[in-house]
Amino acid sequence: MIARTGDRLAALEGRLVVSCQAYPGEPMRSPVIMAAVAQAVVQGGAHGVRAQGIEDLKAIRPLVDVCLIGLVKRGSDGVFITPTVADAVDCVAAGADIVALDGTARPRPDGEPLAASVAAVHERGALVMADCGSLDDALYSIEAGADCVGTTLAGYTGARPVSRGPDLELLAELVGRVNIPVIAEGRIRNPQDAQACLRAGAYAVVVGTAITHPARITRTFVEQLHA
Repeated sequence: MIARTGDRLAALEGRLVVSCQAYPGEPMRSPVIMAAVAQAVVQGGAHGVRAQGIEDLKAIRPLVDVCLIGLVKRGSDGVFITPTVADAVDCVAAGADIVALDGTARPRPDGEPLAASVAAVHERGALVMADCGSLDDALYSIEAGADCVGTTLAGYTGARPVSRGPDLELLAELVGRVNIPVIAEGRIRNPQDAQACLRAGAYAVVVGTAITHPARITRTFVEQLHA
């Protein structure tokens, strides 16, 4: 497995990370299935996997020899991406090399600041990716000790409008203002979008729905056929 040292993040530079997640109630919402999906995307050339849920992380970790970005989602409003210190610790224990956390200054369910979750992850030998929705979020996350920031929440916190594709404007702003890796994530729908993110300075690119969500992909084809 990838050593839990500085190699974890370095292995992602210029590479593709695939988000292997299924939504509640979907047929693919199973750790066994998500582990198979993770194996498939690694076979296809992904250098990292982003996965949600402790059981999914435990199922995926023994099967892939790439960087594993782990998170826990609780609810869908406010701070719901790895919202507590306990959730962050659980992700590390389940095998995550990098823990993705909500990187905003919004109140967290356990009442602890972001810095407390970051410190807990670092104490256990893993790194932190802060999911951000604005430059202010990124600066706040860096002050809290995050090792990298992502554009994951662009358009979802009220700080910025939802862009049609990846928020290249925010991406370029972050690249120009912060001194840690910036990972592009969110609404990257095709290889051309991914290339545009790298050209804008992204350290790595995370793609999810466009690769690992059959229902959404199928719906796109159906809608085009009936347009």
